[in-house]
Amino acid sequence: MSDFDVAVIGAGPAGLSAALGLVRSRRTVLLIDSNRPRNAATLRSHGFLTRDGVPPLELRKLGREEFEGYPGANFHAGLVQSVRARSGGGFELSARGIRGAANLEVTVGNIVVATGLVETMPSVPSLRAWYGTDLHSCVECDGYEKRDEALALIGESADLAERALLISQWSTDLIVFTNGADAVSEPEQRALEARGIAVERRPITDVVGEQGRMTGVLLADGETIPREAGFVRPAWTPAIDYLDGLGIALDADGLIAVDTCGRTSVPGVYAAGDSTAPGPEQLIIAAGHGAAVAAALNRDLLGPLLPG
Repeated sequence: MSDFDVAVIGAGPAGLSAALGLVRSRRTVLLIDSNRPRNAATLRSHGFLTRDGVPPLELRKLGREEFEGYPGANFHAGLVQSVRARSGGGFELSARGIRGAANLEVTVGNIVVATGLVETMPSVPSLRAWYGTDLHSCVECDGYEKRDEALALIGESADLAERALLISQWSTDLIVFTNGADAVSEPEQRALEARGIAVERRPITDVVGEQGRMTGVLLADGETIPREAGFVRPAWTPAIDYLDGLGIALDADGLIAVDTCGRTSVPGVYAAGDSTAPGPEQLIIAAGHGAAVAAALNRDLLGPLLPG
């Protein structure tokens, strides 16, 4: 026996959707969240049907209230420290309480990992100061709001050219800044330039602005290239240190390897949202993944229809 049928770790769209689906399936569900969302700096979320433009924290608040309205729903404000497999099946979960909540030691039958990603920004000092207002990482989420502006794309990864192509849907004034990294090949640069997209390979000193608005990108040689807003390409890694010791398999990109129903390589452990392929995604897609994982987990708990 376990204290809860399922522990859902992370109360973003994926975790909230999974928790809601499971509690509506009459499972006892423990939802744990540390209230440290990756998109905390973002003022408005976009593309979520009926909630376009809602602040991310408001979306989370509404989802949690819906979840807690059901019997079997349990929420704990905490940061999960470890998950250990039990010899008789299920898991032991330890969490450090936050915002006045007690520390937690419980047993659970199954786990849904929905803690998303940790972002590592390119090495530009003031990048975080503009992140969530003038600079964003999700093109689909925030491209429309930056339409027709003079945009920068700042990054050091091999997919910059593809991301620049996406951004060009919203603005014809776009410069890709590689910050000295060899992130755009010569053929890619020629293809981008043919579409009117410039590539700037010089190192960046900082992103600059005045009166609370971004005004340009300062290069190491002292030149400032005027830019009004833009996008940044962070490096992303799953926030799953608490799973160390379980032996969860990762894919080639370092994300949690799952099947089409969110099952991981460890029986009883499922994953949904950004920590699985393809990584960062729109909120509504993450919510859909959470719902699909909840349906699969609930069915798995029922066992086979016929013996043998």
